[in-house]
Amino acid sequence: MRLTKLSLIAAMLIGSTAFAIENTKVSGTAGLYYGTQDSDAANAPDLFSKESAYTNYFAHLDLTTDLTEGVSAGVGAQVVTTLGVEHNLVNAVFSNAHTADTSTGASFGNGLQADSAMWIDELWIAGSAFDTTLKIGRQALDTPFAFTETWGVDKNTFEAAVIINQSLPETTLIATTIGKSNGSADDRTSARESITGPGNLNDLSLTAAGYVAADGTFSTFGNQGTYCFGVINNSIEQLTIQAWYYDMVQLAEAYWLQADLNVEGVLAGVQYMNTDLDVGANVGDVYDNNTSTIMPATEDTSAWSAMLGYEIKDVATIKIAYSDVDKDGVLGVANTATGSIATVGGQSRLYTEMWWNYGYVSAVGAESFSITAEGNLAGVDLLLGYYNADIEEGSAAVTLLRGYAKEELTEITLAASKSFGPLDTSLAIIRADKDVADVTTTDVQIYLTYNF
Repeated sequence: MRLTKLSLIAAMLIGSTAFAIENTKVSGTAGLYYGTQDSDAANAPDLFSKESAYTNYFAHLDLTTDLTEGVSAGVGAQVVTTLGVEHNLVNAVFSNAHTADTSTGASFGNGLQADSAMWIDELWIAGSAFDTTLKIGRQALDTPFAFTETWGVDKNTFEAAVIINQSLPETTLIATTIGKSNGSADDRTSARESITGPGNLNDLSLTAAGYVAADGTFSTFGNQGTYCFGVINNSIEQLTIQAWYYDMVQLAEAYWLQADLNVEGVLAGVQYMNTDLDVGANVGDVYDNNTSTIMPATEDTSAWSAMLGYEIKDVATIKIAYSDVDKDGVLGVANTATGSIATVGGQSRLYTEMWWNYGYVSAVGAESFSITAEGNLAGVDLLLGYYNADIEEGSAAVTLLRGYAKEELTEITLAASKSFGPLDTSLAIIRADKDVADVTTTDVQIYLTYNF
């Protein structure tokens, strides 16, 4: 299977030369990410011990080409590997795309080894005419409730058809049908899919950024796919307004409204979103604290967020933000492609989203705020962020699928980044304090990425 994928890329490269296809570009990245964690939990390992560390090597190759005038195509391949260091240097990995096999003498995951994974994450063709572009195939998406995440070593993508029209002045219209996803929310190897065996690395708590399905495998998105429609307007130069509607077939209907203002460095934004479960949607049961009974999950979720900031040109950008997610709802307001089940537990587009600990500010019953400052000092990009999410235990508080309960998490992050030609380097220190669990952790992470 892997040889077939490699041959496909090679064939496109050879074909582009033989048939004189214009404007062919090959690009990619390769890198190493490493992190380690200190915790004051009972019997927790030391900061730089093998038991507290996680790592991944990765590479990504992209090829795009113009087939004819107005028609282009692209293919991308992703590989993640540990090079075997999970046996002696670390006890976890970043990516859930690894699969685990038994291995004589292996110490990873109590006797497992993390197998490397390789997959085609993009394979698309696009055509443009009359202010309209149609892109069909395996591709990255960027919509508020269904999007590609890139904060780890890999990226989740979708099998979709996207139409973008710009006939109206200062307006972009988007229509999308999404059939499949390789995000962790659609991972059929997960124990929540009632398979036999231990499940994937996410289920075994052996990942730090496991938002891609095991082996990068694509499965049905949500219950029966999703239709998405969006409009983005910039009629007022300083104001961007966007509205999105989703029909998550046999699961929920959802919409996302957002307006962002930038006037002479003054930043302001507001977001409002809602997810409304379809009748008969199968997302599990909830425990109702008011009646002490278990009932089918039915409540819709609404949430809002606001942001204020100021950009001091060439110096720093400072922002404060607040968000509130309805405590009586069932679905959160995160990425529907990642997390434990749809719209629960993945990264979100809320203004208050944390730098590292995703799944808190977007959870049902979460009241959150953040203060961030970004700037450049002596050629180094710096970020300092303070984030807090207080998750309230509501009337539909305890879902049987995710063990929902009251929790408060505070994250403080300091990140520094600098590029040396094609090499991007970053260092992050993340302190997280779980108030109810009474556990404080400190992660130290190093990111090295070579661009070619």
